[in-house]
Amino acid sequence: MAFDKFSGDSSFASPRSLPRLSLLTMFRLGLFQMGLGIMSLLTLGVLNRVMIKELAIPATIVAGTIAMNQFVSPVRVLFGQMSDAKPIGGYHRTGYVWIGATLFAIASFLAVQVVWQLGASLQAVGWSGMTIAWVGLLALVFALYGVAISFSSTPFAALLVDISDEDNRSKLVGVVWSMLMVGIIIGAIITARLLRTIDLDTPLDVVQAAINRIFLVVPAIVVGLAVVATVGVERKYSRYGIRSAMVDREDQITLGRALKVLTASRQTGLFFVFLLMMTLSLFFQEPVLEPYGGEVFGMSIAQTTQLNAFWGLGTLFGLSLTGFFIVPRLGKQQTTRIGCGLVAASFVLLILAGFTANPGMLKGTLLLFGLASGITTTGALSLMLDLTAAETAGTFIGAWGLSQALARATATVAGGAVLDIGRSLFGVPMLAYGLVFLMPVLGMGVAIVLLNRVDVKEFQTEARSAVARVLETELDS
Repeated sequence: MAFDKFSGDSSFASPRSLPRLSLLTMFRLGLFQMGLGIMSLLTLGVLNRVMIKELAIPATIVAGTIAMNQFVSPVRVLFGQMSDAKPIGGYHRTGYVWIGATLFAIASFLAVQVVWQLGASLQAVGWSGMTIAWVGLLALVFALYGVAISFSSTPFAALLVDISDEDNRSKLVGVVWSMLMVGIIIGAIITARLLRTIDLDTPLDVVQAAINRIFLVVPAIVVGLAVVATVGVERKYSRYGIRSAMVDREDQITLGRALKVLTASRQTGLFFVFLLMMTLSLFFQEPVLEPYGGEVFGMSIAQTTQLNAFWGLGTLFGLSLTGFFIVPRLGKQQTTRIGCGLVAASFVLLILAGFTANPGMLKGTLLLFGLASGITTTGALSLMLDLTAAETAGTFIGAWGLSQALARATATVAGGAVLDIGRSLFGVPMLAYGLVFLMPVLGMGVAIVLLNRVDVKEFQTEARSAVARVLETELDS
């Protein structure tokens, strides 16, 4: 069998008959990520703060339950492979995006209701069997929320591979993930406005009513954004049918065969671990940022929620700048390396800000941290989309999503656990939070070492050979 026939070469995959993405379409696709940004703010911002501060639930338990939405991330590989092999309504990605969005909107509202029951049980009877049962139920609901997010977001990321070419991929990543930050900023502003009448002395029933209203209305809007973002895009722009040698034999793209392609190159495992370390370091602060603002800087719920806007604004600028200017000049790998170093430096500044107890310095540091995060994210995601075989794009995206999700889950749990350890060791809030922020500095150092060993050309060569071998085996049988 001729190798070139099934190589999936990108030069063979960009026919002039298919239109290229316009900037407007890139921004429209970004509406989906904007919705995910809003949802992230609601769960890791608002709910996290309320459970730790207002309901006095230990940070480790809060982090552990919320992290369940990431611990179910192995299903990303399955859902990615399903979107490769089993189209819904004739399309490989769009139906999965819409169904998943509807399911995670429902799950988020259910999670809030369980939180109130957990808080009431803890206040009434302490850590009884009933309270522990509510903790278990909350973990289950967050797990279902994570499954729904995976069902939607993994095919969406695969769609970005399907509709883009290597020369415009960094721009697409820059725009789409910029919109994620726009969502976080919008979510922070809207939530702060809706919660502006709530302070540290507000009765819990008033807090509950306000947050219930937010979790009823906002997720419904997010579902609408998912539909608007993707309707018609796959039909008009997808190159999947031309790039994939297996597209006319969808029944052959089994999970086992997709995994053979996935594991063909050692670069796959290397990049998987790099993504794990980078994402772990980047999000280690996420479960403790709002409590940090409350305890060390004396900020209210609305004020700590607004901290996400400063981080998001910096990230937004970093994503846009990197996708259009830095990556085209320095390359994806060098850009990512620089970003990792800047993130480590930002965490050092975050520790120093705590010793001043100055909210202005905290906000400025988060702005710089966001800028560094944007540079790192754009470089890493552009690399991620390049390290993807067209025939099994969904499976590869699922694997990369698995790495990131496991890292975020670990970061969520570890961040809360290290905070509790710091409290017991030092008894001083600032030192406890400082211990949390020290961990990512070390983690980014490890990530840079791993990144230096990643070789995109080696991956592409080995992945193409693996696709050819799989097809040869099927024809021979």
